[in-house]
Amino acid sequence: MMLQIQRNTLLLVIATIAVLLNGCKEDYSSTRYLEKVIVNLESIKSATYKETVENWFPGDTAPLGIQYRLAKEYDNPEDLTIGSKFIYLDYNNPSLPVFCYDGQMRALIYLDEKRMVLDSFKLNKRPFRPVTPPFLNYTESVLRYALETDDSISLQIDDREDEVYLKLLVYEEQQVEFFGKPYHVPINPYSFGDNTSQYEVWISKSNNLPYKVRRAMSHDISVVICEDFVFNSLNIAEFNASDYFPEGFKIQNYSIGGSTRGSKKLIGINAPDWTLQTADKTLFSLDDLKSKVVMIQFTSVSCGPCKVSIPFLKELSTSYNKEDFDFVAIECATKNTNALKSYMERNDFEYKFLLSNKEVRKNYAIRSFPVFYFLNEDRIIEEVIYGYGEGSTDEKITSLIDEMIDI
Repeated sequence: MMLQIQRNTLLLVIATIAVLLNGCKEDYSSTRYLEKVIVNLESIKSATYKETVENWFPGDTAPLGIQYRLAKEYDNPEDLTIGSKFIYLDYNNPSLPVFCYDGQMRALIYLDEKRMVLDSFKLNKRPFRPVTPPFLNYTESVLRYALETDDSISLQIDDREDEVYLKLLVYEEQQVEFFGKPYHVPINPYSFGDNTSQYEVWISKSNNLPYKVRRAMSHDISVVICEDFVFNSLNIAEFNASDYFPEGFKIQNYSIGGSTRGSKKLIGINAPDWTLQTADKTLFSLDDLKSKVVMIQFTSVSCGPCKVSIPFLKELSTSYNKEDFDFVAIECATKNTNALKSYMERNDFEYKFLLSNKEVRKNYAIRSFPVFYFLNEDRIIEEVIYGYGEGSTDEKITSLIDEMIDI
């Protein structure tokens, strides 16, 4: 009898220990775990880390481009807009900045052109500053929104072997973007998909902090992966954006629409020569265009007006005898031919579509899209047209082509 009581007591002790152990076990698939992650993020006052940034368009099978950079991020509660100060440095040359935000202005740095554009936000008539926050600030905003919003959302939290995966879908009439805070932003009129905003966050169990985020909108997709974090080693009082400004770079103030003066200066001179890849990776040169009049459209797969111009360009490609007129479109945003193929298939066109390079963009002073160059039979640049408005630009281009052919 005594032996039976001792055995039952032992079983009760074992059961109690098991309950206690299970009670202490982290429930990684709960919203309470996300609250813990937010607390961890709030404790970080500064961080340095490496970033890999990829950008996609819906339906693409390869990224438009991959960027590697070093980030320095500071928590800045005094800034009631973004809430951070940060700088991105060139991965291969950490002495060179590629972007900076100090709470008062943003600095856009163009290393190839050795110039900087400073924007103090005085020209932006928006309820937010058009600055995507740094990684830790950004992911904290996403997680906080997922837990606190009254918007129509679905939230999936998966407990995986070494990480926790979160998927947030937002079903609102407007898409939700994060600029320090969540903002409902009108749908891009040139988008490719539906209105759903999608965010995915990967959280490492080793430190209960995010290390990867994926944002998918109707018009584009971005993925950021971070590694080599160092926390709370920087002092925000020592951060001065101008300390990072490269010597010898031309400094300009931000202006809406960008500058076109560089392109206009090319009128009357020989068009710079080029040899570029087509979507099927064959080489095509300016010399391969044999018509009397040549048009070059500098475009971007991320440009809405450029997309709107496609039906007109398709019509234009069959409206003239090739001896009189021919044209090419040169893509300036992406860095791979797979994106060109995908864009051609998605928009159903077959006219010549080429992949640009830094030298061509520099030689033709390309700073905005679309830009149309018109060359005569001697390949002298006779005119440059900026932007595209359906109907009005069609008429302007057609009239110019007819005039140049008749000369």
